[in-house]
Amino acid sequence: MKFVDEFRDPAAARSLVAAIADLAGEDRFAFMEVCGGHTHTIYRHGLEHLLPSNVELVHGPGCPVCVIPMGRVDDAIWLAEQPNVIFTTFGDMMRVPGSNGSLLDAKARGADVRFVYSPLDALKIAVENPDREVVFFAVGFETTAPSTAVTLMRAGDLGVTNFSVFSNHVTIVPPIKAILDSPDMRLNGFLGPGHVSTVVGTRPYEFIPKQYGLPIVVAGFEPLDILASVHMLLTQIREGRCEVENQYSRVVRPEGNPAALELLARTFELRPHFEWRGLGFISQSALRVRSDLAQFDAEARYGMPGVRVADPKACQCGEVLKGVIRPWECKVFGTACTPATPIGTCMVSSEGACAAYYNFGRLHRETAQMVGAGAAR
Repeated sequence: MKFVDEFRDPAAARSLVAAIADLAGEDRFAFMEVCGGHTHTIYRHGLEHLLPSNVELVHGPGCPVCVIPMGRVDDAIWLAEQPNVIFTTFGDMMRVPGSNGSLLDAKARGADVRFVYSPLDALKIAVENPDREVVFFAVGFETTAPSTAVTLMRAGDLGVTNFSVFSNHVTIVPPIKAILDSPDMRLNGFLGPGHVSTVVGTRPYEFIPKQYGLPIVVAGFEPLDILASVHMLLTQIREGRCEVENQYSRVVRPEGNPAALELLARTFELRPHFEWRGLGFISQSALRVRSDLAQFDAEARYGMPGVRVADPKACQCGEVLKGVIRPWECKVFGTACTPATPIGTCMVSSEGACAAYYNFGRLHRETAQMVGAGAAR
């Protein structure tokens, strides 16, 4: 299959791993993969242990479900339990725990919670149920925000009055900057997010080499994409270069998707502040519905609690999201916290690091090393 099989070729992978080892030499390198999709590719294919032991891949805050703080989940549950409301959401948000259970628990208590595949599905439910209020739980980076923007425009065109959006869309650049400003983070470069970059392009990342002196390579999602991107980062370092490079050029353009960006500008505006799980409040890091579309903004329509809620003490999702610890270093990983009984968001989402470690057998350091050794053979 074009653009799949050729990026999973074992001989090409072995060649890239050998070239990476030559470039790395005896020095130690730590590269952060920002995107949760990259994390799953790395764990699924055992790439973290095909690489030389002195080349480390660090998980970053690129899982859109994982970064939503517990207080926003509580707000969603509060909305879902309002009279006459049909609350719609993507499936991976159904089991994210708040302080009073999850949306799935709210559904069991009698709330009308429905999972949908797109915000347009939620709008269709609103059209079909004119006597009910329909709220869509909008979550995701710039990757999914355009689909919400299209839905807002469509709702306006149709004159739908019983539809609103609870926007939790976030943007990619501010959390990267927050990590770079963290005094305890030591990185040599970034694997830039592929999906987000199809929308925003590569230009927004130019501050990373210019202000922080670190290289970044926007990477695709197949095994050879990841390995090639690591090779490109090491090549930059060894050649004394520091710039934004685009390994995922078959999909990503420097200018991104101008039509999608223009649509986002017409429907959303930056929030002054937004809370991120593990990173705290970050200025201008999330999107809210524009004030001239307030009739579609659930936060403007409903008097929501908006209470800040601390994570459970046992949960270390914040440290995992910042790359400070590995999932197996969390005290409840794989015991009290599993995909069936999640305590934190990183174990719920299909892009969460903890779910990736658990689902692909990395229950602890020794298991991870055994899996990696088997993959290498």
